[in-house]
Amino acid sequence: MKIVVIGAGMIGVSIAAGLARKGAEVVLVDRSAPGTGTTATSYAWVNANGKEPRAYFDLNRAGLEAHHRLSPEGDAGWLHRGGHVEIAVEEPHRTDLARRMEMHRERGYPAEEIDAEKARTLLPDVIVPDEARLIVHYPREAHAYPAAYLAALLGQAREAGAEIRTGPGQNVVGLRASEGGSEVTLADGTAIRADKVVSAAGRWTPALAALAGIDVPLHAFAEPGDITVGYLATTNPLPVRLTRLVTAPSLHIRPAGGGRLLLQALDLDATADPGAVPDTRSDLAATFVARLQRLVRNAEAARIDELVVGQRVMPRDGRTIAGPAPNLSWLYIVATHSGVTLAPYLGEAVAAELLGERQAELDDFRIERFLDETSYGTPHSPRRPAQQ
Repeated sequence: MKIVVIGAGMIGVSIAAGLARKGAEVVLVDRSAPGTGTTATSYAWVNANGKEPRAYFDLNRAGLEAHHRLSPEGDAGWLHRGGHVEIAVEEPHRTDLARRMEMHRERGYPAEEIDAEKARTLLPDVIVPDEARLIVHYPREAHAYPAAYLAALLGQAREAGAEIRTGPGQNVVGLRASEGGSEVTLADGTAIRADKVVSAAGRWTPALAALAGIDVPLHAFAEPGDITVGYLATTNPLPVRLTRLVTAPSLHIRPAGGGRLLLQALDLDATADPGAVPDTRSDLAATFVARLQRLVRNAEAARIDELVVGQRVMPRDGRTIAGPAPNLSWLYIVATHSGVTLAPYLGEAVAAELLGERQAELDDFRIERFLDETSYGTPHSPRRPAQQ
């Protein structure tokens, strides 16, 4: 079976590798270099933390476990298995964190309340506030390095025989059914006939699917601070001992490699606009630095070396889309906010479905759910997520 996969981010590369490993003839296409779209601006927190409803939680947990199962240990791996510590100071945050901790315990998802002394052991250079009302340690959660993941999976895809076509001229300009399958037309004039096509184009999914006459209900960026956007700031290398994710009242922090730290502050996202990104000497950058210096030791020389606006892939109900397009059995569509967490699981599950093995775990995530709801096409705003 010949299958074209459109999109060389973590989802598309995972599916291409999964198909190639199973013996399919695979062509992976992208108008840009692998991993330079949404994948490049992700906080890359691998988790199922607070993700609802239950089916979506279970899907993300399957993604988390797939990362643990598939990533090699040490320098050869892409997964940093340090866990996650969340610190609540204000009462609303404490209430929400306590609710999530209890729910996670009931579901067998590792979550333990720890005291300030234990937190300071896990986070030796983090200034744990004395007024903390609740601190929870999630030992199974992790963060990923997307470039390392892509390197591994692209290597697997190539070694299994996949053809990879990325860069200028490789953007899709035509997508239609043809006798016995489908035809994908690229901007350079190449026409690729295939049995099936997978759309893994991230936030460009609606435009791609429209070429085949399909409406995929994703949020699009409309105004600064909406649910599709958020800032990410990367520091210079710092002598800070940090080996895991930290969610604190004013700042989220995770290691970014080489002593650098990756920062996120959801309240600051109110001004995020991909068309007007502040520079690294802006007041916004200074705010990130000030918050970091209040939270960790040895950050006196901190500066922001990179400041970006990440753009999230956000289906209108907040949940993953995975399945054949309605009335077009040759076109399979995947779009999800939790792309980093879900990539290794979806790589296996979607490949299996395309080759005839239906995956019941994906049944709650078919695009047909929108066709039966009066809310189809109307904006819905789930709890603002972190970049994942």
